[in-house]
Amino acid sequence: MSGGSKTTDWGDRAMILVTGASGRVGRALLTCLRAEGTAVRAAYRDPRTTARVIEAGGRAVTLDLGRPDTLGPALDGVGTVFLLGATGPDQTTHELNMVEAARAAGARVVKLSVWRADEGLSPIARLHRPVEQALAASGLPWTVLRPNFYLQNFLGQPSIRDAGEFSLPLITAPISFVDTGDIARVAARVLTTGGHDGRVYDLTGPRALTYAEAAEELSGVLGKPVRYVGLPDDRARAALLGRGMPEFHADALIDVARAYRDGGAETVTTAVADLTGSAPLGFAEFVRRNRQVFE
Repeated sequence: MSGGSKTTDWGDRAMILVTGASGRVGRALLTCLRAEGTAVRAAYRDPRTTARVIEAGGRAVTLDLGRPDTLGPALDGVGTVFLLGATGPDQTTHELNMVEAARAAGARVVKLSVWRADEGLSPIARLHRPVEQALAASGLPWTVLRPNFYLQNFLGQPSIRDAGEFSLPLITAPISFVDTGDIARVAARVLTTGGHDGRVYDLTGPRALTYAEAAEELSGVLGKPVRYVGLPDDRARAALLGRGMPEFHADALIDVARAYRDGGAETVTTAVADLTGSAPLGFAEFVRRNRQVFE
């Protein structure tokens, strides 16, 4: 993690706006903030979702990061923004729209980025980096969270249940996978307390393990053999496209695998524990908590 300068008690500021509220991190973050009684407004692109949340007694707003005219009204009364745009070719432009709107509104920004975004090792990192740079130059108070690979990516592998295996683009090196719930806990802490302005937090789980070691952990917890099949890039791309994944996302995942195939994602940090006061979720416990998905 890297340090900044100003210390402000943002816990006393106005409403928090959570973008990306329908995603895994966004949903978990909303749960954390609401449990703490924090004033939070969830931003959704689909007005039907907005209506359902409001009807259920929540605060919500319809917001499209690709339409700057929707950003000003969404920021009314907001002191802090959690910024998370949808991954895609337009993500940088969309998030920069929010940075500009936040600057006009004088709102603090906590941005969810990706592991080693400052090094531009993958297309996904290169989507995030210009937004990080824009925040640093904006004059706004800001914080950046850079999580490593998500543990929840394993939940999208039905073949673990069906065939006792999972196939992914080949990576032989260890990865310090992190749980999205831990990312949300960190985000909630950063959003509601001071001392985080100008800081970058690198978020990981408690241990780095290879996909082969992850298969061993799955086998041990589930009591059945599970193996990892590392696919060459061409086969991996075909498999991803065959599952209906858009070309942009498939190519990006292949490039991420190339970037970390032989190392670079194995570092373990203490940021989750330091910021939340409790250790991050380990792989075996993640499998136990999601046993119904894998069995």
